[in-house]
Amino acid sequence: MGNHDLGVLGRIDLEAFAGEAGDAARWTKTVLDDESAAFLESLSPSGAADGVTLAHGSPRDPVWEYVLTAAAAAAALAGTEDPLILVGHSHVALAIASADGTLTGGLAPGGIEVDLAAAQHLLNPGSVGQPRDGDPRAAWLVIDTESRRATFCRTDYPIEQTQAEMREQGLPSALAERLAQGA
Repeated sequence: MGNHDLGVLGRIDLEAFAGEAGDAARWTKTVLDDESAAFLESLSPSGAADGVTLAHGSPRDPVWEYVLTAAAAAAALAGTEDPLILVGHSHVALAIASADGTLTGGLAPGGIEVDLAAAQHLLNPGSVGQPRDGDPRAAWLVIDTESRRATFCRTDYPIEQTQAEMREQGLPSALAERLAQGA
């Protein structure tokens, strides 16, 4: 569960959201059906499973912290002994490793494979609907727990159609326009 989900559900005041993000959350509240709301209610901003720490933001602040700097990545990695941390929030695909206190990695374009066996890793798959790393394609991540490998993927989707539908629904044009830039 991310910050927008929490806002839509009324757990975070929508005044905490900047301009268009607040407008989008208010719109979502008007179209969210009961089944979808119940699904969102079943989620949590953080969790853990089989040696994996999960957080929308970071282990330190599961809702709001952006992991975009070396300092934030180091703090996230230090916050757990799990060998893998998965985060989101920034919408930027990242692959960062920590071995013997040294951080390596950074942006993770589609096609990058990561060997998860050699170090502690922090991965952000990016975003299916609003990537913010300059690549407008939908970003996603495949994790193979048996081979201990992760693969970053990108998929084209009909951005122009999505933009038209967003405008038709009255969503802020700035949100629709940014889809083409992945910004």
